Amino acid sequence: MSIFSIFVLLILFVCFLLILVIMVQNPKGGGLSSSFGGGGQQMGGVQKTTDFLDRSTWILATLLLLLILLSNFGLDTDTSSVPTDSKLLEDTEIESIPETLPEEIFEDNDNSNSQN
Repeated sequence: MSIFSIFVLLILFVCFLLILVIMVQNPKGGGLSSSFGGGGQQMGGVQKTTDFLDRSTWILATLLLLLILLSNFGLDTDTSSVPTDSKLLEDTEIESIPETLPEEIFEDNDNSNSQN
């Protein structure tokens, strides 16, 4: 397993966690957190939960950005596999296509048509 594959798996895991944290947060009208925690009661622990979810959202988003940037170093940049000789860069003459077809092709077609 390459380093890039490990980064991709970590990025997918962080994305999944980020989606979960965002879905659990309590927006203005109530979200999934109100379904799980009752939602109607405002106690002292609710503010701490909101702070924790807000902080974890920022941490996961920052971690996602860093993983994406660091995954660039895991890419295979082996320059030995890139060909150094290019036919486009050579100064050889390009084959020219004849403007007219050879007579033999027309003669073969005439013979096959007359046999039918």
